[in-house]
Amino acid sequence: MRTVKEFDSPCVHPNGLQWAGDELLVMDQKTDDVFVMDAGGDVKRRIPTPTENGSGIASGGGFIWTASNGKTAVRPPRPSDTGLGWVLKLDPESGEMVDRFRTPDGGGVHGLEWDDGNIWVTGFNPLALHLVDGDSYQVLATFPVKLPRLHGLAREGEGIWCAHTGDRLIVKYAVEDGSELDRITFGAEDAFPHGLSIRGGELWYCDADYRVAGFEGTWRGWPEIGRVVA
Repeated sequence: MRTVKEFDSPCVHPNGLQWAGDELLVMDQKTDDVFVMDAGGDVKRRIPTPTENGSGIASGGGFIWTASNGKTAVRPPRPSDTGLGWVLKLDPESGEMVDRFRTPDGGGVHGLEWDDGNIWVTGFNPLALHLVDGDSYQVLATFPVKLPRLHGLAREGEGIWCAHTGDRLIVKYAVEDGSELDRITFGAEDAFPHGLSIRGGELWYCDADYRVAGFEGTWRGWPEIGRVVA
């Protein structure tokens, strides 16, 4: 399997990706705005959000959910910034915050995925996938994960795909017990998957081209949105 560029990125650091019908939602880590693209890759609108250090993005229950990954380092601070890890529930038209909840481990967050009324959330300390009730925000299940830098998520069948950006691979974990069902390892010429989504059985990714201390060599010099193909 390999990555193939499909669209030019509408932003500097596309860090989260979510197909919502025929619209592709892109979370920009630099501005913390959400760019809404059509199926042809054209930007339809741009939604400002109170997200800080934006990472993952999900769509469900009539709302947009964004991963607010703690203190930002790429834009000026705003009065709404907290420097903490949150999952934000946003109005899909205005981007205004409707509600929010702290991450299950109290730390940062990269990946989100809506799952029939619940939300999958990546965790750093310890490394884990958490399933959170979409109304009460109570943790329903937690599955430890061995690989680091959990990023984008995409639900499919009996599993959930998780991008491990620094390792240049995507792993499919069973939603029942967290066991590994499958994995896709990319080559030296492929993208580093950050955001992840699935449409028509096909995985899509975004490469944020963001330089992270401790993960040297995990960027190529340009952002990108594309598909995973055979």
